[in-house]
Amino acid sequence: MKPIRVLLVDDHALVRMGFRRLLEDDTGIEVVGDATDGAEALELAERLRPDVVVMDYAIPVHNGAMTTRLLRERLPATRVLMLSMHSEPSYVENSKAAGAAGYLLKNALELELVAAVKAVHAGEWVQDPRLEQAAGPVGKRPLSRRELEILQHIVGGRSNKEIAAVLGLSVNTVSVHRANIMEALEMRNTAELVVYAIRHGLATLP
Repeated sequence: MKPIRVLLVDDHALVRMGFRRLLEDDTGIEVVGDATDGAEALELAERLRPDVVVMDYAIPVHNGAMTTRLLRERLPATRVLMLSMHSEPSYVENSKAAGAAGYLLKNALELELVAAVKAVHAGEWVQDPRLEQAAGPVGKRPLSRRELEILQHIVGGRSNKEIAAVLGLSVNTVSVHRANIMEALEMRNTAELVVYAIRHGLATLP
């Protein structure tokens, strides 16, 4: 039987090394590559076509949820196992909504990681037993991929004009998206929105 091909995504080299050793101790798993951020993860995944991507939630460029969303659009057969320090239900829900196949807390992974990789590869949803059941979606409705992208730029401190230039949109389009985001999350001002987005894992500080 062919081994399960795994791509590791974490911005800490020591963590990646530890996970690699842990996984490669099992003859049924082969680590085919590792990436340090969302952009590199997408590039390597398209090139290496792994069966499972083991992804840290708090990676640079795109966070784990956004990277998962983009990766699943490009490689629907690839399964994503999310690892995180966050036990809040909203992080689990964000990961699930993005298309992840599992969510584990990063502490005390030694006994769980190999089994979790095999389970998500087999098509199961894996959730850390120490977590509460995920809550419903954050806000009135889930944000679209474009809204999450714009929200990340808002959290990064960019103005509508700057966001429009980066994404190749009109300022008016960005303004409409921004208003829709505020309405969907029931926020009244940008400061409140930024705090909420970070707290619920919808965006990360650059």
